[in-house]
Amino acid sequence: MRHASRNRKFGRKKGVRRAFLKILANNLIQHERMVTTEARAKELRKIVERFITYGKKNNLGGLRLLLEKLPKSAAYKVYNEIAPRYTTRPGGYTRITKQAKSRKNDGSKMAIIEFV
Repeated sequence: MRHASRNRKFGRKKGVRRAFLKILANNLIQHERMVTTEARAKELRKIVERFITYGKKNNLGGLRLLLEKLPKSAAYKVYNEIAPRYTTRPGGYTRITKQAKSRKNDGSKMAIIEFV
């Protein structure tokens, strides 16, 4: 039984996994749309939506939290460009669209994650 298994591990140790998700979040924020596996997209959604909520606070504390967890350019983009779009929206800032084709080399299910 898989009790209390909260997050996907992606076959990586804790530090590497955090860096991996940070890079994925940075790429999504910079390009606002990306193609990745379903598992990565579902895990990335939790992180990115939290970042947008920090940016929506529109105060120094929210900006500092973003700067702590993201590269500088991505943090400022969330704070100045992306978060103001969703001021009236209570949540659900990203959309995951599953693709019919799977990845050729390992058969992973693919998905598109983008901002709504």
